[in-house]
Amino acid sequence: MFKSTLFDESTFYKQFTTDLLKAKQEVVIESPFITTKRMNQLAPIFSKLVRRGVRVYVITRDPREHREPYKEQSEHEIQHFEQIGVQALICQGNHHRKLAIIDRKILWEGSLNILSQIKSREIMRRFDGGGFAVEMFNFLKLERFI
Repeated sequence: MFKSTLFDESTFYKQFTTDLLKAKQEVVIESPFITTKRMNQLAPIFSKLVRRGVRVYVITRDPREHREPYKEQSEHEIQHFEQIGVQALICQGNHHRKLAIIDRKILWEGSLNILSQIKSREIMRRFDGGGFAVEMFNFLKLERFI
């Protein structure tokens, strides 16, 4: 049994934050862009998760592939991840996937850059159950890194 629900940029973060705070073991987020403004909202949640023993992984684009101001913000936030215990995995080659896997049970996927979205119109689908999160984890071969 599974449930699939659609969200947009105005409804996504409330449910996503709820999902994050319920995480028990692992959070994997793929987001090509990272901005300080969005991280000011999410970093305290990541810190709380790490303190509770939840492993948090962020997969993102190599900051050198960004133009300013994204390059500088991305570099700064990746350093901040390291300070709070979030493991950042850097991808080269125009990484552009946007998704999150929470405890390998909940899968978020769509067009919204989770770690940077501010004013663009986006869509995200949340899958709960049904093996979709494990399927995505395996499809992306994330076991190599996690």
